[in-house]
Amino acid sequence: MLRAGVVLLGFALVFVVLFRRLGLGATLGYLVAGILVGPHALALVGDAETTMGIAEFGITLLLFLVGLELSPSKLWAMKRDIFGLGLAQVVLCGLAIAAVIWGPAQFSLAAAIALGLPLALSSTAQVLPMLQSAGRLRTPFGERAFSILLFQDLSIVPLLTIVAALSRAPAPVHAAPGWLLALQTVAAVAGLILAGRFVLRPLFRLIGNIGEREMFVFAGLFTVIASAALMEALGLSTALGAFVAGVMLADSPYRHELEADVEPFRSILLGLFFLAVGMLLDLEVIAERPMFVLTMALALIATKAGIIFALARAFGMAWRPALALGLLLSQGGEFGFVLFARAQDALLIAPEAASLFTAVVTVSMATTPFLMMATRRFRAEPTGDHEGLAQPQADGARAIVVGYGRFGQTVAQMLILQKVSVSLIDTDVEMIEVAGTFGARVYYGDGTRLDLLLQAGAGEAQLLLFCIDGDVIDAELLQSIAHAFPQASVFVRAYDRRSLMKMAGGPVTGTVREVFESAVVMARMALDEIGVDVSEIERSENEYRDSDAARLEEQSATGDLRAGIERIVTEPAR
Repeated sequence: MLRAGVVLLGFALVFVVLFRRLGLGATLGYLVAGILVGPHALALVGDAETTMGIAEFGITLLLFLVGLELSPSKLWAMKRDIFGLGLAQVVLCGLAIAAVIWGPAQFSLAAAIALGLPLALSSTAQVLPMLQSAGRLRTPFGERAFSILLFQDLSIVPLLTIVAALSRAPAPVHAAPGWLLALQTVAAVAGLILAGRFVLRPLFRLIGNIGEREMFVFAGLFTVIASAALMEALGLSTALGAFVAGVMLADSPYRHELEADVEPFRSILLGLFFLAVGMLLDLEVIAERPMFVLTMALALIATKAGIIFALARAFGMAWRPALALGLLLSQGGEFGFVLFARAQDALLIAPEAASLFTAVVTVSMATTPFLMMATRRFRAEPTGDHEGLAQPQADGARAIVVGYGRFGQTVAQMLILQKVSVSLIDTDVEMIEVAGTFGARVYYGDGTRLDLLLQAGAGEAQLLLFCIDGDVIDAELLQSIAHAFPQASVFVRAYDRRSLMKMAGGPVTGTVREVFESAVVMARMALDEIGVDVSEIERSENEYRDSDAARLEEQSATGDLRAGIERIVTEPAR
């Protein structure tokens, strides 16, 4: 075990670093490393199936973390994309790919369906990390992609039922009918929801009171493993169980602690998963029928990309993001391996066919990073009515100022006076043009989008300063920014206490309430004008600041603007 671990981690380290340096992404590095150490190449590590069994838990952890990002209300708001776009994608892509397989490949209709429907599923393990690394998971584009992936995960149950219905093998004596399996799924999900509400939250509250951080790690892993085990006992998707558990804890105060504790396990196991996929790739099968594997992989990519593009356009997406969505989800997915094995057990396909289509899925997964790189110029969003305005770009700035109105101009100028390099971003076209006449270079873009911040160089910046109007910054966005750019200190301009309440609990270095500080300055000037001693002015200011801070803490904790109302000073002290 130690020798295998050294070989796997060593090859992964070398190839992931190499491929990241070449701009090809970590996933492809893991796949190539797995191919080389696997039994069909250098044979340095065997038993790829055991490695895959362990590594699949990484997908389960990934879905748990994604669930933590989605509160039930937000998930409900995405229902049209999940059950509309997601359902249409699985059905149309599955039938189209089955037709492609049934025609020239000379498979029976039942075999073509058993192969085509699993190929409609994309790789959650590949797509979600790509969206996260690009900072696009919380954007409308990322939520559309996730909606499709979530429905694909939900579709595992009906797809297993279809394979069982087409089976040529003798039915097991105690096999459950499809309707009972569906009922068990609903009951399991309902059970997880109740457990999350009445068991998990009290458990984490108890652990929080004890103050043992290690117990959060134990409890987090227990939550994921228990929910996955429940689903596996019913023959369902373990990732679905973990996702439901994550959603139930998404709006709890323990969410951020859980994310921090589970994330390292997810990263390691997900890398191990792609190593195992590479190890399972049978190079002899590809060598025997290379044209079939390559042709079928290209047909799979073209079919899925085309159908998803058309569906995205029908659901109101512009053609460029629709094209990006089609290419991003064009590969086969890891659940295909499971369904191919079930189809083989059902005597619908031969073992050789399962190996061939496993190779097709793996090849299609390896093409995704190249497709996204090759089409980047074509997928760039149109500039629309801001045609000709410069888009944000990484220029090595130490500070990024989002919002270049009156507030942002002051912040930026003070930083520049200290020779701090600053990159400026705003969405007001007229203001950008006026600023240009004064010599300021302001980039056009929505600075609350993680992908745009990444493009602007936030990955290397030391300071992120949000100087925008309104109250669009909330705790969830701050958490995402801190996760994406951990090296940067974040400062936020808040309009009033309502804005601060929305940010409560979010990781922020500093906030400035503009209607607060300017009012304090005026009060000091007024007291000085009528002859109040400076020490008394200081005492009054400190007393007011302490009282206001305590009131704000109560308001943020309860969500009630009237909390701490007794702290408001309405008449002189007697």
